[in-house]
Amino acid sequence: MKLPRRKFLRLAAAAAGAPVFSQVAIGQTYPSRPITMIVPLAVGGSADVLGRVLAERMRISLGQPVIVENVTGAEGGIGTGRVAHARFDGYTIELGLSSTHVLNAALYSLSYDVLNDFAPISLLASFPFILFARKTMPAKDLRELIAWVKTNPNRASAGYATSATHLLTMFLQKQTETQFALVPYRGSAPEIQDLAAGHIDFAFQPPDGLPLMRSGTVRAYAATSDTRLGVAPDIPTFAEMGLPALSFSAWMGLFAPKGTPREVIDKLNGATVDALADPAVQSRIVDLGFGLFPRQRQTPELLGAVMKADAEKWWPIIRALGIKAE
Repeated sequence: MKLPRRKFLRLAAAAAGAPVFSQVAIGQTYPSRPITMIVPLAVGGSADVLGRVLAERMRISLGQPVIVENVTGAEGGIGTGRVAHARFDGYTIELGLSSTHVLNAALYSLSYDVLNDFAPISLLASFPFILFARKTMPAKDLRELIAWVKTNPNRASAGYATSATHLLTMFLQKQTETQFALVPYRGSAPEIQDLAAGHIDFAFQPPDGLPLMRSGTVRAYAATSDTRLGVAPDIPTFAEMGLPALSFSAWMGLFAPKGTPREVIDKLNGATVDALADPAVQSRIVDLGFGLFPRQRQTPELLGAVMKADAEKWWPIIRALGIKAE
């Protein structure tokens, strides 16, 4: 049955305009129900803590609860993949890291494109890593630790929870010409617990492991920061100890699935910026040992640019080293 030409054109125009109308409608009414924030690492780690602090403050700006859900596995890849394949309506977002949104792509065969399947919302914070060791480790400093590992080849064990710490641990092996076992974890919290219990010998951890160092539960040997940390000035940098290749700074950012309407992204960005400007949130970020990005860098565009620049820098390095997920 043929439709009259005028009616056909009206229906075609309505069909073509439907996605646009739908997106505009979503942007105008958003949010009308709770939002899920996926954290792709285990409960209790630095990403989880920051996610919960951020979610609670964003609730005030958005007028809806932001519920944190930890989805672990594959160095953060499983949770990140869930967000990549979620509905792009703004009700599923992710607290991602440079490991999950850049480094994993060079380590894993992923079902999504880290650079093209996400809508960046905002940069959140940057942080270095610290090499911690069990408190019974006989080495007093990094040089003694390297010497101990060399005299005990393949007896030591090192944990890693993300592709960033996986990469740093492999760098440490290659730069020091040492051999030791690598033990994967689903997050920094269970890893530091095993380190404190003496089940592994050392591991790169975010600065939130510093309270355990201060209590004497673990040792700290060096930080990957360019300069000494204000929260731990007694810990030397790897560059100071003669290993500048282990200078590294990671970041965290907020993401939505690709296709999320710009109006929704803008509302999420506004709530994020409001949260990061809150003195209580800023104080918690400092307590974690993180650095806060300046306001002018808390934009979707800057997060996208940082991801692209990091991919161009790190993907060739990882592939040249032949590092693959185990």
